[in-house]
Amino acid sequence: MTKDLTTGSPMKLILAFALPTLCGMLFQQFYNLVDTMIVGKLLGAQALAAVGSTGSINFFVIGFCMGVCNGFAIPVAQRMGAKEYSQMRRFVVNAAYLSALFALVLTVVTGLFCRNILVVMRTPADIIDNAYAYIFVIFMGIPATFLYNLLAAVIRSLGDSKTPVYFLALSSFLNIFLDFTLILYFKAGVAGAAIATVTSQTVSGLACLVYMRKKYTILRTGKEERRLDGHSCRTLCMMGIPMGLQYSITAIGSIVLQSAVNTLGSTYVAAVAAGAKLFQLLACPYDAMGAAMATYCGQNVGAAKLDRLSQGVRSCSLLGLVYAVIALVGMLLFAPACAMLFLDPGEEQLALLVRLTAQYITTLAAFFFPLALVNILRFSIQGMGYSMFAILAGVLEMLARTAVGSIFVPLFGYTAACFASPAAWLCADLFLLPACIHCIRRLRKLFPATA
Repeated sequence: MTKDLTTGSPMKLILAFALPTLCGMLFQQFYNLVDTMIVGKLLGAQALAAVGSTGSINFFVIGFCMGVCNGFAIPVAQRMGAKEYSQMRRFVVNAAYLSALFALVLTVVTGLFCRNILVVMRTPADIIDNAYAYIFVIFMGIPATFLYNLLAAVIRSLGDSKTPVYFLALSSFLNIFLDFTLILYFKAGVAGAAIATVTSQTVSGLACLVYMRKKYTILRTGKEERRLDGHSCRTLCMMGIPMGLQYSITAIGSIVLQSAVNTLGSTYVAAVAAGAKLFQLLACPYDAMGAAMATYCGQNVGAAKLDRLSQGVRSCSLLGLVYAVIALVGMLLFAPACAMLFLDPGEEQLALLVRLTAQYITTLAAFFFPLALVNILRFSIQGMGYSMFAILAGVLEMLARTAVGSIFVPLFGYTAACFASPAAWLCADLFLLPACIHCIRRLRKLFPATA
């Protein structure tokens, strides 16, 4: 049930790994889209704006959780590539201990301060109560977020990108059922959408845990491997915390930008919310490529097959370019129709909402290749073991979004907001490209006999 990514064609291996990962991410985005569609069509534009206004703070916290889990999986992938299975299992166990600690602390802190954060972000008064009802439930589900994402990251680090898809499919269909049940029949409002998301992720995570314990014999630990190990915890934190902070630092810029968009009014907030959901769906292939490159580079560094690193980066970049062209053509033709997936045809300002949403997603699609490089290069660097570079790239993204949100949105309005993410991606690429070259050269100096 594991896959060795250290032998064979890099292009074929990356494609074979990324496609199941993409399917899983599409399932995840599918139920996120259903949340948005149900909220927008059944509860109205204000409810949609309320959910959308929490997007940046949601990414700030949940992104940190996901980044930490992905970082914890890097040492697992490296030991898998080196075939040091006992140390690999020790990393998995200690990653579970650390995840439980992180989940407890984050759940308590975010639960106490999430409303204050919404106020600081200048969330419009007509949507702040719904925004709080939604994001509070999401934050209370942080333990479920850690449970599923850690297990999925560990499975992927073993070279198995298919199994997590099955549990995401389960989560997706359960989420859709609960969405309709809680919103239509129990009248739970936006909180119902959040409860559906947390419940479905919890069930998916628990099912994944049971399955792993039965099927992955390579992960069955002995008494010594189950002990808390300080060295393993330090190694895991050196990988996981920088990756988590990279997401959160990037999200700071998104929070500043969201605060600026909030000042434009709930109509513009709703348009950005709809456009952001569509973007998350369109960007799934790049997330899958990033996940593939993290495991691919991690295993090949562990196996000391350094010549395969640059081959993999080039192959994946070509895939990213092809998809960028396809996505842009698609949005130029169908962006208004896609916008209607999230909007109620009876909205008073429907034409304006459609135009604004289409403008937002088309602008982003025009810069998809820089986004491809961000994901491919960043995750490749992390897989090589240089997670600190991810923080520096995140800082550049944060500065770009902060500049646009604090300077250009007040001057040029909504159009400036549409260019905030492209500016962030370009700034990150200016750093990541030479950083990736530097990491590969540094590894070749450290292991000259194997380069």
